[in-house]
Amino acid sequence: MNVIPPATVTRAGLSPDTIRRSAVAVALLIVLAIGTARSPDFLAVENVMNVLRQNAVLALIALGMTVVIIGGGIDLSVGSVLALTSVVAVKLVAVSIPLALIVPVALGAVIGLGNGLIVARLKIAPFIATLATLLALRGLTIAAFGEETVPLTDGRAAFMAFGRATVAGIPVQVPIVIVAALAVAFVLGFTRFGRAVHAVGGNEHSARLLGLRVDRVKVMIYVISGALAGGAGALFAARIGAGITNYGLGLELDAITAVALGGTLLTGGVGGVGGTLLGVLLIGFLFNLFNLDATLDPFLQKVVRGLLLTLVVVLQGVVARKRT
Repeated sequence: MNVIPPATVTRAGLSPDTIRRSAVAVALLIVLAIGTARSPDFLAVENVMNVLRQNAVLALIALGMTVVIIGGGIDLSVGSVLALTSVVAVKLVAVSIPLALIVPVALGAVIGLGNGLIVARLKIAPFIATLATLLALRGLTIAAFGEETVPLTDGRAAFMAFGRATVAGIPVQVPIVIVAALAVAFVLGFTRFGRAVHAVGGNEHSARLLGLRVDRVKVMIYVISGALAGGAGALFAARIGAGITNYGLGLELDAITAVALGGTLLTGGVGGVGGTLLGVLLIGFLFNLFNLDATLDPFLQKVVRGLLLTLVVVLQGVVARKRT
């Protein structure tokens, strides 16, 4: 039995998912056009590469958030996981650079495992469970390391060389994000686990009747999200050469906004990786425009963030009602 219902098609022959991805692509083109008109440096190669490098962290976290939201959950702890793992990565550089890249991923996966068990076994609402993890990890990080910024000491040059390296002129973060995106897209689109994630997010009760291991699926989506957030923490530390205990405040909301802009329904069951990456690019270039254009008040970024999230929630409510 196929656990994923076939995509509905509009009279124009396009699925709603395709229409949503097309909408965010059009919005991205509009932002690029406005940016080019207001700043001659907006589409300069150096600026574009800088936007891609800076938003790789958001992209990795948004990929994990995509999996969680499709599975019917939410993960508010990703910003705190990023902050903790960035400091852990810095501390491990003196021991081994490979360890400084691998251990944060493993640590993030363990934290995600904890989130998943709380949600699946204890039946705590994902919002409450991950909010508690957010607060606990943030407090633990600050209490354990004290200072706001933990700088690199031994191995600084080599670690930062990796964080600022390029591959054929492209920041090393870009191929890492591409590989992660392809892996997540393959898992969601071509594996039994991916089909189960869509089924659980679409209708958990029906998924149980189909014999799917719903609790296991719930645990694994948080493991994936935590692992990607941990990897983002390591990349962040390598790029700036330090770990920051209070970094990532509000990053979970940016990730949710990017995922929703890309067409993934916040109610679960529907979504994909391609739209999420377009959403990340839209947010990245939009806020880069604020940084380049001196006539735009940088404090308006927070207003725009709030308006974007509100708009997405309203539109998704309309879509959800139509699907119902």
